[in-house]
Amino acid sequence: MQSQTNRPLSNRRRWVATLMIGIALGAGAGAGVRASAAEANGVVLAPNAPSHYVVKRGDTLWGIAKLFLRDPWYWPEIWHSNPQIHNPHLIYPGDTLRLIYVAGQPQLVLQRGSAASTREQGGVVKLEPQVRSSPLATAITTIPYETVHAFMTKAVVLSRDQIRHAPYVLAALNDHAAMAQGNTIYARRLRGPVHPGMSFDLVHVGAALRDPGSGKILGYNGIYTGSARLTRLGHPATLVMTRSARETEPGDRLIPSQGELPLDFEPRAPSEPVSARILAVTDGVTMIGQYEVVVINRGARDGLAPGDVLSVFKEGAVVHDDVSKGYLRGVSTFFAPKVHLPNERSGTFMVFKTFRRVSYGLIMEATNIIRVGDRVQNP
Repeated sequence: MQSQTNRPLSNRRRWVATLMIGIALGAGAGAGVRASAAEANGVVLAPNAPSHYVVKRGDTLWGIAKLFLRDPWYWPEIWHSNPQIHNPHLIYPGDTLRLIYVAGQPQLVLQRGSAASTREQGGVVKLEPQVRSSPLATAITTIPYETVHAFMTKAVVLSRDQIRHAPYVLAALNDHAAMAQGNTIYARRLRGPVHPGMSFDLVHVGAALRDPGSGKILGYNGIYTGSARLTRLGHPATLVMTRSARETEPGDRLIPSQGELPLDFEPRAPSEPVSARILAVTDGVTMIGQYEVVVINRGARDGLAPGDVLSVFKEGAVVHDDVSKGYLRGVSTFFAPKVHLPNERSGTFMVFKTFRRVSYGLIMEATNIIRVGDRVQNP
């Protein structure tokens, strides 16, 4: 009889053999059987998942995840981080992702493009990662960078206390009614450790963000209007506008500029149950489509973090059942019993920036009309 101490070694050998065969064969013969085993564990591959994919410029992690998975937020379940590669979560154009199977379960392994060399040992390709000289800016992002860049760095939710105490724009030199890039402006209430050269975001106080259930104000939508650099301390202080995104007005608040926020988070399901509603859409449209930025009434205190993926549901309508008891349709509908139709999934939402009680996110997919007030919950 085989001893207990020998069994782990035997299992390890079998695991290594499975891994080597998987790397050598990719998603070759028997992929259907292995995919079925994967589905049993909750990870469902896309119907036409490729055996490998070469990353291209303009790709996003979400788009690549959809190539391999039916539900892209299961990406962490199949992504195999190689500790030998510096920051394996960054993927670059030219890199190759290979779909392999380990003990019947799918894994994606990374082969660096020009930053990796290969050599064969017994017919099996061994990857040898090397130092990459490409700048981090060339790595692909999880969601479209150009769509969310302004919101990653400029979006802000203001509290009543912030509005009450934040510095504000008083006026412009030469009494400019519309303050724009290059204009000199004056601000009051600049206190604390400020110094010439410091940069500020100019923020217009927008509508109150109210919780649909309680009606309680969760904050106020801060609308970015431009940026300014402090040139002279005083009461008022003097600043020069370095950027203009829209008209800046007296009363707009000054918020210290934030640095760039990372976009290399991974899509995943939230770690806790989430039930939220869409509070607002950033550009004021009534019907929300793909890649629209929206605000929901749950935030960091509810366990949400950048990368969390939620499903959007259209609430089912309430209809009268004027058939079951023989009501005359169109005449006695008022007396017929009411029936609440089921909620229907209408899209997918990904969080990219959280505040304490609200979060900004992007509509990744829209299969039906999405509106303010629709439900957002775990996929």
